[in-house]
Amino acid sequence: MIEQLFKLAGANQKVIEKVLFDENINYIHMVFNKDEGAPEHFSNANVYMTVLRGRLSIGLADQDIHEYEAGTLLKIPDNTKMNINNLNADTLELIIVKAPAPKA
Repeated sequence: MIEQLFKLAGANQKVIEKVLFDENINYIHMVFNKDEGAPEHFSNANVYMTVLRGRLSIGLADQDIHEYEAGTLLKIPDNTKMNINNLNADTLELIIVKAPAPKA
């Protein structure tokens, strides 16, 4: 078989799942319930964030928190302070692609 297969967790509870990490991209699947999120951090690559369901509440750099609905793709530059949260009742599900993949 030429292709490689990767399976995403079909979950409604909190998940931060490193699906594929190689020299080309990092592909991460996240699921957050209300008032859950990722720790504040600086991006270590160009980040492409797709909101699959729910509503993303995100603070970038020194901006106020903005909200984005399902079907939205965000492009976030390398070395940007990020604060990713779900401040809403609906479950939030994201796909995050880092490309090119961070070096170490």
